[in-house]
Amino acid sequence: MDNSRRKFLKLAGASVLGVGALSAVDVLHSPNVLAKQAEKDIYKQAANALIGNRWGMAVDTRKLDHDVCEKIIEACHSTHNVPHHEEKRHEIKWIWETEYKHVFPDQEEEYLAERLQKLPIPVLCNQCANPPCVQACPTQATFQREDGIVMMDFHRCIGCRFCMAACPYGSRSFNFRDPRPAIKHENKEFPTRMKGVVEKCNFCAELLAVGKPPACVEASAGALGFGDLDDPSSEIRQLLKENYAIRRKVSLGTNPSVYYIV
Repeated sequence: MDNSRRKFLKLAGASVLGVGALSAVDVLHSPNVLAKQAEKDIYKQAANALIGNRWGMAVDTRKLDHDVCEKIIEACHSTHNVPHHEEKRHEIKWIWETEYKHVFPDQEEEYLAERLQKLPIPVLCNQCANPPCVQACPTQATFQREDGIVMMDFHRCIGCRFCMAACPYGSRSFNFRDPRPAIKHENKEFPTRMKGVVEKCNFCAELLAVGKPPACVEASAGALGFGDLDDPSSEIRQLLKENYAIRRKVSLGTNPSVYYIV
């Protein structure tokens, strides 16, 4: 190899290393750089957008039954093009129903009220104030907005599933198969996903951006309350003021934003 070629390769290598090192340093010193950019790119807010400092949800278990839960799930999944795979192992779920003992494994009482023993309870992403999934994601495909909503940027997701391992609530699903053939009626207003990405509830951020409440809240017949936890006059704060509510696995320090009125 002649000297000129060797010199060129050395310079090129040094340049690549320099750019890579600079990018890494920038990200380390500003860990939210990618997240801020992703937040700007996903949803454009309309003039009538619903704005909050920290969005939260209250689930009133006294108003729940199987029919209400089914309507909640259907509203969410149809709005967000959640695929319906026949095989259980490929199931994708943003909201699903389960039993009290699975929702609150650390709070189950020996003599639990019969109503709660048999009650179907909807569970979803808890939109934690301190989300471990965000800390685990190496690409900022999952990030937290300033209003507390933990988002997914499907284009950034590399399918590593670190976020799934970090989530203590099992609120994330991975597309092992192409989800598009399993979508019965596609909602053109929300993007479909592809094989190899993670997805979850986003508190209907795309609806909030155009002044509408979450789809599940609209379909819940009053079983779900929604609002800004930082606003004392909001619907959710009034519900929490007047009723006793609990949250899931609070001992983990994630500070969930979903409350259950029992």
